[in-house]
Amino acid sequence: MLARLSIRDIVLIDQLDLDFSRGLTILTGETGAGKSILLDALSLALGARGDGGLVRAGAAQGQVTAVFEPPPGHPALALLAAQDLAFEGELILRRVQMADGRTRAYVNDQSVGAQTLRALAVGLVEIHGQHDERALLDPATHRALVDAYGGLKPLAEAARAAHAAMKACEGELAAARADVAAREREADFARHASEELSKLAVEPGEEARLAEKRQAMMQGEKVAADIREALSALSGDSAILPMLVSIARRLQRRAAQAPDLIEPSVKALDEAMEAVELAAQSVEAAMRASAFDPRELERCEERLFELRGMARKYGAAVDALPALAEKYAGELADLSQGRARVAALEQAFAAAGKDYHAAARALGAARREAALALAGAVNAELPPLKLAGARFTAEVVSDEKLVSADGYDRVEFVVQTNPGSRPGPMMKVASGGELARFLLALKVSLAERETAPTLVFDEIDTGVGGAVADAIGQRLARLAARAQVLAVTHAPQVAARSQRHFRIAKHDSGAGVATQVFALGPTERREEIARMLAGAEITREARAAAKSLIEKARSLIE
Repeated sequence: MLARLSIRDIVLIDQLDLDFSRGLTILTGETGAGKSILLDALSLALGARGDGGLVRAGAAQGQVTAVFEPPPGHPALALLAAQDLAFEGELILRRVQMADGRTRAYVNDQSVGAQTLRALAVGLVEIHGQHDERALLDPATHRALVDAYGGLKPLAEAARAAHAAMKACEGELAAARADVAAREREADFARHASEELSKLAVEPGEEARLAEKRQAMMQGEKVAADIREALSALSGDSAILPMLVSIARRLQRRAAQAPDLIEPSVKALDEAMEAVELAAQSVEAAMRASAFDPRELERCEERLFELRGMARKYGAAVDALPALAEKYAGELADLSQGRARVAALEQAFAAAGKDYHAAARALGAARREAALALAGAVNAELPPLKLAGARFTAEVVSDEKLVSADGYDRVEFVVQTNPGSRPGPMMKVASGGELARFLLALKVSLAERETAPTLVFDEIDTGVGGAVADAIGQRLARLAARAQVLAVTHAPQVAARSQRHFRIAKHDSGAGVATQVFALGPTERREEIARMLAGAEITREARAAAKSLIEKARSLIE
């Protein structure tokens, strides 16, 4: 609950410290006394947008401190732990507003961002103002209100997660299909190129080897005649070698007659014959090497023409053609894999869609139950508000074509002001007074389900009086039995039901006008309620009526 509120230099408040307690606390005062300033200051401490205009004239800065005592297990405690913020029994939210518009925020004297204050405030305080009607009348908010009333957050989160998973699958599937479509447009060319290049079967360095071989074969014909002539000179009929053999034999026959003279010559001739024989062998090898088949030259030239023609076709070097073939084969493999991935993603998308629709249907069924329960709660509040013949309905329309993160339900609040009349939106069907009462019944019903520890009502009784105001007081008192309730009111019937009463007034000290807040004792409280009944001049009858209202309220509580 809200334990203390301290305000410094905010609008007309120079210094104010208020202690709050459980139950129903009422704030009253003349119009313009500054009641709204208190709520603006509290909102600032809760993370509302800052405004340099909130700073008291002449001051450099204003400051608001709100001290809370959250119950054990409250979500705010988990948020504090997550933010590594200290907690020792009290949660102190402090906001400093500079006159130039800048603000600073603190939680338990540790500097934080305003968003942290807002995150904490969501679970600590609910403020229901006289201008809440805009949200309550907007059909865009009705679904969220039904979800909140029914405690459907887990189901709503499940539907949202299922929707996100389905959309993620849908996005992946669309991207995969686009990729496959793009690859398929190039598939025929890639398939033809892969087959053509694979069939070509280029070997590493093949072009260079063929070119060298072709050149050698073309040059071989020119040198072949010279090699044949050389071979004939070395080993033919008139060759040198037979002549040397004949000379050596003739000298050997004379060796016995003059050995010292003949033997050196014979030896020299033997060496010459060996050299000539070796030369003949080399020339014979050259002859064999120079021999070629003209058909082989033709085949070599055709292969070179084919390789180089394919290289020109694909704009690549001959040696790069095998890698190019692998590239196109890879593209075809990727296409095959892409098709398989599309098939898998289609199955995943179908499964995700099935999960989403199951979650959305479960959420829709729960919404219809919650809508009936909310309608029952609101309709139970209508008779005391002098709307016994009226009827409130939370219509839930499901359309499975309306796929969204929030399911496929549309929710709208409609009312029927009299039996037999046509139901319609509250704003169009109800009169001003009826609208205020319908909204009050709705606010009370919503506030009784999963409320924050502290509820603030800002002049929700505007425009009503008498029995209706008394009914409002009853409902605020009923809420105060389970939560701390602060209410700004002009209705004496509401004020009479408070456990604690503050009066807000302007005071001119000579140095300027300032707003002051007074905690009222029993006598002062009776006088304030009498003023609310009678106006400027408090009569004996007004005091008696105030006493009667207070005693009646006390008897109902007891």
